[in-house]
Amino acid sequence: MSYIAFSLPTGIGAQTGGFAGDIGYIVREFAKYFKVIVNPNAVNGGILSAINQNMYYVEGYAFDEFLCGNLALKYPQKPNKIGVLFDCDIPENILNVHINTINALKVVQGLNIIEPVMTKGPVGVEFSIKNNISSGTILNPETMLYGAKELIKNGATALAIVCFFGDDADDEAYSNGVGIDPIGGVEAIISHLVVKELKIPSAHAPAFCDIDISQKVENKKVASECISSTYLPCVLQGLEFAPSFSNDGITYKDVEYLIVSNGALGSKAVLGALENNIKICAVKNPSKLDVGCDKLKSSDILCFDSYKDCLEFIKKD
Repeated sequence: MSYIAFSLPTGIGAQTGGFAGDIGYIVREFAKYFKVIVNPNAVNGGILSAINQNMYYVEGYAFDEFLCGNLALKYPQKPNKIGVLFDCDIPENILNVHINTINALKVVQGLNIIEPVMTKGPVGVEFSIKNNISSGTILNPETMLYGAKELIKNGATALAIVCFFGDDADDEAYSNGVGIDPIGGVEAIISHLVVKELKIPSAHAPAFCDIDISQKVENKKVASECISSTYLPCVLQGLEFAPSFSNDGITYKDVEYLIVSNGALGSKAVLGALENNIKICAVKNPSKLDVGCDKLKSSDILCFDSYKDCLEFIKKD
C-alpha cells in the first residue's frame, strides 16, 4: 500500500475541514486505498475521531518537517504510553470531567495512559482572529514544557496537552458552520512548540468553563463538539499509535502525493513537497487563504474540483 499525505490546516476557515472533524470521513475514504499521513485537525472531532490504523497521526510542525525531509516517521510496534499534561488553571470540576474521560478510555479501549501531570503555573493561553486567521499567544510556555518533560521522564512516548481556555471562545459564525475556529491557531502554536522542543508526538485539547452538552440541533459541521463536555477523546485516540520521529523509517521519499486545499498552497508542507518532487493535489475547498494554483505555477500541482475526483485520479495513477 502506497503512502500519501493529507493536510487540512486549522484556523483558516476551510469550508470542509475547518470545523469539528468534518473532513474526517473524506480522509477515511483515502485510507481505504493508501497509508495516509494526516495532521490531527483533519481527523479530530471532540468525542469522536476519524483515525484508523491506515493513518499516521502527525502533528502539524512534524508534518511540515517530514515533507521537507528533516525527519522520518516510525510507526510504533506497540501502543504509545500517553502522558496527559493539565494546565493548573483548569477548575477542579472541569478537571474531574477530564480525569473521568481518561479512565473511561483506559477501561473501554485499553489505552495506555500514565499518571497525568499538572503544570506548576498557569499556561496563560490567549486567542484571537487576526486578518481572517485564527491566532493567539502563550504567556508562560516554560511551565508547559517543564510539565511535558516530567511526563517524558515518567515514560511517556506521546503527549496530550490540555490548556485552560476560559469561557469566551464562542463564535456565532463558527457555530453556524461558516466562520473560523477561534482557538485553532493557538492550539497549533501549543503543539508546534512542544513537538519542536521535545521531539515527541503531541496534540492539544482545550478545556473550557462550560461543560454543558447542547440540547438543541446544531450545525452538522460542529455537531461533534456539542455532544461532549471534553475534546480529549479524539486526541488520546489519535496519539495511541502516533509515529515517533527518527532518522530512519518512512521518509518523504515514500510519499507519492500531498493532498491540500487549493488556496492553502503557501504552507511549509507544500513548499517542501514541491522541492522534494512530491506531486501536489490541490482540491477546491474555499478558505480564508488565497494562495492557489494560479499563484504557484508548477507541473507538480494538480487541481481538482472535489476530493472524490482527486481520489479517483490517484487510484488510477
